[in-house]
Amino acid sequence: AKALKIPDLQPYFKIKPLLARHRVHVFSSNYELYADLSSRVVAVLEEFAPQLEVYSIDESFLCLDGLSVDWRAYGLQIKQRLWRDVRMPVCVGMGQTKTLAKLANHIAKKSAKLEGVCILHAVDDWHAVFKKLPVEKIWGVGRRLAKRLNRLDIYSVYDLKVANAKHIRRQFGVTLERTVAELNGERCISVDTQPINKKQIYSTRSFGQKVQQLSDLQQAISQYASTAAVKLRKQNSVVKTIVVFIQTSRFVDNAYSNTVTIALPYSTNDSCTIIAAAKQGVARLYRPGLAYAKAGIGLVEIDDATAIQLNFFNQYQSAKSLRLMAVVDQLNHQQQQIFFASSGIDPFWRMQRQMKSPSYTTSLEQIPVIKIT
Repeated sequence: AKALKIPDLQPYFKIKPLLARHRVHVFSSNYELYADLSSRVVAVLEEFAPQLEVYSIDESFLCLDGLSVDWRAYGLQIKQRLWRDVRMPVCVGMGQTKTLAKLANHIAKKSAKLEGVCILHAVDDWHAVFKKLPVEKIWGVGRRLAKRLNRLDIYSVYDLKVANAKHIRRQFGVTLERTVAELNGERCISVDTQPINKKQIYSTRSFGQKVQQLSDLQQAISQYASTAAVKLRKQNSVVKTIVVFIQTSRFVDNAYSNTVTIALPYSTNDSCTIIAAAKQGVARLYRPGLAYAKAGIGLVEIDDATAIQLNFFNQYQSAKSLRLMAVVDQLNHQQQQIFFASSGIDPFWRMQRQMKSPSYTTSLEQIPVIKIT
């Protein structure tokens, strides 16, 4: 798809003929498989560094301070181990800072002669390459920020690297000033070995088929609320405020989209309480006669569960609720055993994943079988 220059987030039906013409294989999302493979990759990476930050499902930072090794050989060793143990092709970028490491990783992906490993050690030696790289290739510089930088004649990675840091701070703030420092080898962003709790948690999906009935919308929002609540409990947090939205397709004449914010009676991570509030929100937003294409919930006022403040009436999540949620999470740890009836049983609106690859590593029924004759 990248070779065909297909932009991100293109609807499948719009590019289906192009994909078929070029024999592009298409797969539906398989979140369970991706998460399992990601955990296997991280397990291998932990053997290579004393400090590791899991930045996302497909990206990690390793702090190699104190190691006396041949960096290129070390990078190749990481690649080879991941291919041998997980069959996962990766690129390795190394630098004195996280920003340089991210940039090195991008260069490693684009240059075949580097064999997937790029080391930005003597940064000044890379100025010729930096001049060819657009400024938006820098970690944290998106398209909007890039356009603002372009107006100051900052077009390339090199241009930002040699920019006046104080001037950048006045124009754009301390975050971009730190980026300039990091491009010059000054470490400003540390490797976070402990996962940072999310301040907001969203669970949204497009429907496999359009939904018209309020009861079906409430089933969907119940499932999404349950998913969000599980994530909330995993980071030992509670929520006080939720946001619910529903929308039709943007391309119909009577297009409709609306959002409602709901304050919960007290801070909680109880799925039952969150689901009940989410269903009320959908009922307030619902307009009969429309075909809805998407719905979602956001947990937007999140606090640490150990720092709950009681309200005027001393309302709080009960010990019984805490025990119930703990049991549900424990039973669902390996494979979902329990779900809330309000989510429905095999609902028609569930996202269709007809082209989903098998869950090779997480389902006994889908383990690959090799037949030797």
